[in-house]
Amino acid sequence: MIPVKSYWLKPVCEEVSLIHTRYGTAQVTTRKMIIVAFLATLSAIFQSMGGFLPGVGYLISPLATPPIVLSTVLSVGSGLTAYFLAILLLFFIQPSELIVFPFTTGLLGLGIGSSLLYLKIRLSAMLVGSFSLWAGILLLLYVFRFPVLGPAVSSTFNLSTIAIVYVFSLFYSWLWVEISRYFIQKISKVIT
Repeated sequence: MIPVKSYWLKPVCEEVSLIHTRYGTAQVTTRKMIIVAFLATLSAIFQSMGGFLPGVGYLISPLATPPIVLSTVLSVGSGLTAYFLAILLLFFIQPSELIVFPFTTGLLGLGIGSSLLYLKIRLSAMLVGSFSLWAGILLLLYVFRFPVLGPAVSSTFNLSTIAIVYVFSLFYSWLWVEISRYFIQKISKVIT
């Protein structure tokens, strides 16, 4: 059995630093731009699947998170560029997903990627990701009155809804930290 302390407080993966350093020392600016544009395009395509393929597309659209995580691991500037580029692409590809991506999937990717890059510990990556997703959902639900959780959840302020959304965000963030960690380890093997 894995002790709790060694699981939650252990550095997530050393490959994050390797990928970040290798990307930062690359001399070809064009290659950097192509990588960021490719990741942003992947993110926009995955996110738009919810509008193109109702039902099955909603299972594919969460895959918009890993490209944003990876681009943020390359550098925070690249992550922000990919995030805004994906928003711009969604404006043309699937405008109905335009309000969901910036406040949920994209924001989660930025939170997890930046915390993997700077904080490097699983617990902090999970908490930063969950807080960014939670804040984005609450903004959509209570400020913009957008029914991001469906018609069953009221857009009137409710503490139990806020607590349930945070618990969901915590679990969802943990899941994406682990998936992102797996992808980063595989990509690191390819580039080294």
